[in-house]
Amino acid sequence: FAYNNGITATAEAVVSRESENGLLLTSFKNLQIVNGGQTTASIHAASRKREIDLSKVFVQMKLSIVNKEKAAKVVPQISEFANSQNRVNAADFFANSPFHVRMEEFSRRLYAPSPDGTFRESKWFYERARGQYADERAKRTPAEQRKFDLEYPKSQLFSKTDLGKFLFVWWCHPDIVSKGAQKNFAAFASKIGDQWKKHPDDFNESFFKHCIAKAIVFHAVEKLVPEQPWYQGGYRANIVAYAISKLAHDVGALNLSVDFDAIWKSQAVNPALIEALRVSAEACHEIITDPTGGISNVTEWAKQQACWN
Repeated sequence: FAYNNGITATAEAVVSRESENGLLLTSFKNLQIVNGGQTTASIHAASRKREIDLSKVFVQMKLSIVNKEKAAKVVPQISEFANSQNRVNAADFFANSPFHVRMEEFSRRLYAPSPDGTFRESKWFYERARGQYADERAKRTPAEQRKFDLEYPKSQLFSKTDLGKFLFVWWCHPDIVSKGAQKNFAAFASKIGDQWKKHPDDFNESFFKHCIAKAIVFHAVEKLVPEQPWYQGGYRANIVAYAISKLAHDVGALNLSVDFDAIWKSQAVNPALIEALRVSAEACHEIITDPTGGISNVTEWAKQQACWN
C-alpha cells in the first residue's frame, strides 16, 4: 500500500453480490482503467510465466461509477488528476469526446479514392487514442498485417494533434500552431467543443473528407519547402503553417475557396495550388526569419500574433 497507488478505474455501472468472502463485483459496464496501465501490464506479463505465483498478489482499485451523461466530462478529469505524477498530454484527455469518436468512425468506414485509377482503395487511419494504430496492427497475424498495411498505409496515419494542426492553419492561426502540438490542441479542443455544441451535424462525411484534403495539402507543403533554393534549413514547421494560413487568408479576402472535394478525389494537390503555396512559403519565410519588436529568436517570433499580423 505504501509503494503503489493501485489502479484507478471508471465504469458506468457495476453489479455486485454478497459472498462468504465479502462483497464481490460480478460485472462492469464500460470499464476503463485511467491510471495503472503499467501495473496492469506487469501483472498480465507475470501471469504468463509459470514460475511466478500471483495467488497472494493484491492491488487495490479505486473505482468511480460515472453515469453516461457525465462520463465525457468527468472521466478525462479523473484521468488527469490520477496521472498527476506522470506527464500526460492534454490531448489524451479528449479522446472520448463525441467529435473524436465520430472522426474515428469515418476513418474506419470511408475509402479514399485510388489516386492511380485502380481499384486499390485505402483508408486514412485516425488515431483517436495514442497507440491505436500499433495496437490494431499487432492484433493480427503476419498475413493480416500485410492486408492492414495496404488498407491503412502508415503515410495515411494521423492523430488528434495532427488534425488540430491541419485545421488551425486553415483557420488562420499559424502563431498558435507554432506554439507546439499540445498548446495548439488545447485551443483546437476548445474551438471544436464550442462548435460541436452549436452545430454537431456540421461534422459530417464532407467535413471529414475536407480534413483529409487539408492533411494532403499540409504534407505537400512539408515536402515543398525543403526543395526551395531560399530554404537554408530550420523553421520548416513554422514556414509550413504560415504559408498555408497566408493562402487561406488571401483566398478568403477574394471571396473564393479552395476545392477540397477535388483534392479528396485526386488524393493530391494540383500544380496551380502548389505554385501558389510556393510563393506564399517564400514570402512567409522572409517575415519569419526577420524578427522585429525586440525579439531575436525566430521560433519565439513565429509564436507571436505580431508575426502573423
